[in-house]
Amino acid sequence: MTDVTRIDTVRLGGQDGPGIGVQGFGAMGISEFYGDTDEAAARDTLDAALEAGVTLIDTADAYGNGANERFLAPFLAAHRDEVTLATKFALERRADDPAYRGIRNDPAYIRTAVEGSLSRLGIETIDLYYMHRRDPEVPLAESVGAMAELVREGKVRYLGLSEVTGPELREAHAVHPIAALQSEWSLFSRDVERSAVGAAAELGVTVVPYSPLGRGFLTGSFSDATKDLTGGDFRRHQPRFTGENAERNAALLDPVRKIAAAHGATPAQIALAWVQQRASVHGLTVVPIPGTRKRSRLEENAAATRITLTGAELAELEPISGLVAGDRYMDMRFTAVSREA
Repeated sequence: MTDVTRIDTVRLGGQDGPGIGVQGFGAMGISEFYGDTDEAAARDTLDAALEAGVTLIDTADAYGNGANERFLAPFLAAHRDEVTLATKFALERRADDPAYRGIRNDPAYIRTAVEGSLSRLGIETIDLYYMHRRDPEVPLAESVGAMAELVREGKVRYLGLSEVTGPELREAHAVHPIAALQSEWSLFSRDVERSAVGAAAELGVTVVPYSPLGRGFLTGSFSDATKDLTGGDFRRHQPRFTGENAERNAALLDPVRKIAAAHGATPAQIALAWVQQRASVHGLTVVPIPGTRKRSRLEENAAATRITLTGAELAELEPISGLVAGDRYMDMRFTAVSREA
C-alpha cells in the first residue's frame, strides 16, 4: 500500500477560494444508511482526516435528520480554523414518516434550513452551502438568489449545487458564482460527464464527486448487498448491488484488481486515483469525498492521491461504466440525468 503523507491542496472554486485538501471526507455514513456506527471510531477517523490534510468535511441536514450535523459540532468547535465545512439543504424529511423524502428549493425553506444547520453545527458561518437536489418546479434564479442573500448576510461563504445539469449550472452561475458542483462520479457512474463536467470546467467550478468508490462496491468489500450487508444498510435496496446486476458488476472489477496489484495498491485506491485524474482529463479541479468510519480506510483513501495511472491503465478502465448493470438509485428522478435533454 502507498505510504501515507499529507495530501496536496487545491483552491475551491478558483484562485479566490479557500485552500482545501485534494481529497475531502464524506460524513454521511457516520449517522445512517450503512448500518451501525462506532462513535469513538468515527471521531478518531475525523482526527485522522486532519492529520492527512483532508480538510473539506461534507455533511447535510438530511443525514440522520440533523444527527450528522450535531455529531460534527464538537469536532468543529475544536478545529474550526482547520476545516472547510460543507453542508446541504433541499432533501426534506419528516419525523412522523421516516421513509418520506421531498425536495424543497423555495426561498422560505432555504432560510429556515440554513438557520437549523447553523444551530446544529454550532457555527456562525457555513463555508460551502449546497442545494442538495433540484426541484424543477421552483425557478433556479429564485433558489440561487435566496442562497446569495445568505452570502451577503455572512451566514454562508460559498455556494454549491448537487446533481444539476450543465445548463442548470450555467444558469445558476449567472445569478451568483457557484464554487462547487457535487455529483456522483466513479468508474461505475459517469453520467455527470454528459454536460455538467464541461460546464464546470468552463466556469471554473470545482467538481466534488460523491460515492467515488461506488458506495463501497468498487473496493470489493461486498459482492451482493442482500447476502453480504446488514438489514439497516440502504445498499440492499439499490439496483446495482443485488441479484444478477451485482453478479455482472462484480465481474467488472477484474481490471481494477489487476492494476491495483501492479501498483502495490488496493482496488479502492485505484478507483480513487481514477477519479482524481479526471482533473487532468477534463481540465478542472476535482475533490472526491469518499466516506469511511475507520482510520485505516481514511489513510488508505488519502494515500490514493499519490497514485498516477498510466495512459494504458486508464484505457483499460475506460469501458467499465458502459457495462454496469442497473441504475444508481431506485428512483432516478432526484438526479441530474433525469433532466438531461
